[in-house]
Amino acid sequence: MEYLYPGGLAKAITFSYDDGQVYDRRLIEIFNQAGFKGTFHLNSGNLDKDGYVQKAELPTLYAEHEIACHGVTHRHPRQMNQTEWLREVWQDRLTLEELTGGIVQGMSYAFGEYYPEQVEALCAMGIQYSRTVESTGSFALPQELLRWKPTCHHNDKLLERAEKFLHVPGYEKMPLFYIWGHSFEFERENTWPLMEQLAEKLHGAQDIWYATNGQIADYLTALRSTRESADGKRLYNPSAQPIWFVSDGKVRVAEPGKLCEI
Repeated sequence: MEYLYPGGLAKAITFSYDDGQVYDRRLIEIFNQAGFKGTFHLNSGNLDKDGYVQKAELPTLYAEHEIACHGVTHRHPRQMNQTEWLREVWQDRLTLEELTGGIVQGMSYAFGEYYPEQVEALCAMGIQYSRTVESTGSFALPQELLRWKPTCHHNDKLLERAEKFLHVPGYEKMPLFYIWGHSFEFERENTWPLMEQLAEKLHGAQDIWYATNGQIADYLTALRSTRESADGKRLYNPSAQPIWFVSDGKVRVAEPGKLCEI
């Protein structure tokens, strides 16, 4: 049996951008025009400061995307004790939820650093996934959502990797292209055309699921919760969302809370 992404799609792409500087506005324009979905990791303590997005614009600016934590003031995780770390993440989540009226379930580690005990504490704070900066260079699914390793930074052979993604061999199942960075880098390095070229290359692909980090995490969690009978003839989906798969050459759907024949 082969699993698929929602809608029976074979591939997925997601973006992850940190810090919430004003250049998110231009990046989101590109994303919206291309149909891309991104997750934006914000430092709630920096909002309204010079060079950063405003608190009042969060619900509209990021309406088609996802807001996630990045620490209240972008403090280095390894330069805090455990109490400070808990406060840095928890207060960031509280503030971002108050400003958006939503539920914040993800984050990325400031400076890409963390201690193992800090990772373990995230679950207790309601964080379901967190991105590192350890790029894999591959389209493999994450082994650990709380130590989620992306494919690459946008400065790392982005268009070359995009071309490979479009022509992934059939034996690579559920390829995921995960791109991360900071929007200010496009402005600082004058590389906005890079993202525009990526948008032109990947826009409107019929076999790609354009999703936020949270949507990917939720689907993988649901998929990994499915239960199969010992003889491989039945599949139970205990989650609240449909799970897509291929059986006997046909695309099938395991409906939420249902047992289905494979």
